[in-house]
Amino acid sequence: MDIRSNADTTAGGGSIAGSEAPTTATPTGRDGGGRGEGGNKPKLQLPASCEPPQPGQPPAKQLVWIVFGGTGHMGRSLVKSILSHSDLVTTVGRVFETTPAQIATLNSDSCLGTLCDVRDYASVSKVMEKTLDRFGRIDCIANCSGYGVIGACEDQDEYEVRNQFETNFMGTLHILQASLPYFRQQNGGRYLIFSSTSGALGVPGLGPYCATKYAVEGLIEAMLYEVDSFGIKATLVEPGLVRRDEPAEITNSLPTWGHFLIKPASEAYSHATSPALHAKRMVQWLGDRQPTSAVKCAELVWQLGHCSYPPLRLLLGSYAIESIRDRLRSVTEELEDWKHLNFPVAPSEGRMGEREGGREDGDGQAGRGGGGILLLRDESGWGRTEADIYVLLTWTRVWHGLRSLT
Repeated sequence: MDIRSNADTTAGGGSIAGSEAPTTATPTGRDGGGRGEGGNKPKLQLPASCEPPQPGQPPAKQLVWIVFGGTGHMGRSLVKSILSHSDLVTTVGRVFETTPAQIATLNSDSCLGTLCDVRDYASVSKVMEKTLDRFGRIDCIANCSGYGVIGACEDQDEYEVRNQFETNFMGTLHILQASLPYFRQQNGGRYLIFSSTSGALGVPGLGPYCATKYAVEGLIEAMLYEVDSFGIKATLVEPGLVRRDEPAEITNSLPTWGHFLIKPASEAYSHATSPALHAKRMVQWLGDRQPTSAVKCAELVWQLGHCSYPPLRLLLGSYAIESIRDRLRSVTEELEDWKHLNFPVAPSEGRMGEREGGREDGDGQAGRGGGGILLLRDESGWGRTEADIYVLLTWTRVWHGLRSLT
């Protein structure tokens, strides 16, 4: 299949499943962003704890943005929001979808339109150079680029899997590697990386796409530890069920599902109730009724660029909140169910188990406690295992971390 039929965005049009999000907490509404912003309802705002721009007041500094995937669903809404707040922006379209003449129509005093293939490091570097030549600096980089194939893991061929990784993961890595030297030199910079709810849980029918988003999340978390001392910040934006906020009568070359392609299922996965068709069933059932507003998402992402203390993750939409919360609850419950296999029993319990038939080796120095962990007993009767050492070191680090916060 040809990826040129997809929008270069990870937060647009097509998504998996969801429900209406509360107006006060997540960006929702069928009016393209108008509902919840009228006189009767407060404007959508990030929590005061992260010090976002104050409503009705201009931000302290005019920022220069680069938006990769700026011609896709979420990217276009973000670019419009940036320009409406008088920031400067380079909007980056995909070379496969947008012609130079089309991207040139976006050029203005505050906006530079250019093309890029994020799979090519040299192409990404040219975007940085053009932005510096035009605006003199870079403050914030948003990556909305990416795409996915809906289909069973077994059905997706090597080209489709590799291309999703090249676009979603390697594209993100190229953006980081091309811009980090500049951000380190100016001792500051911000990344807003669009991940997905699929980066936090596995979705049937989106296996390789989920894998790319898991990889992106691990990359960003690890990088943050490495660059914190340089004043560089990053946020993973995890939207759920974002629709286009445009009237149906407007001609739009972007497909309804934006960044997703639906691959025909093989016979083994083609029956109506197949779990592998879950993603396909959901996007076809939702149609253009996704509950989360791209316009309101874009407004919150713009605030992220200006806030003083950005979060590691920003979840957008009630589907994102509920699905990721359920996933974390499931992981926690599983840890609790199986943790007894990895920790030694208490000394008193170990001796009781030994009296009730616990086995000792010939030298009387080693045996197995009630938890099934091999215990090395010293003269005091205490068990010494690798688990003991691991727990001790872990809690030592936690203790020092807590003390550093007080």
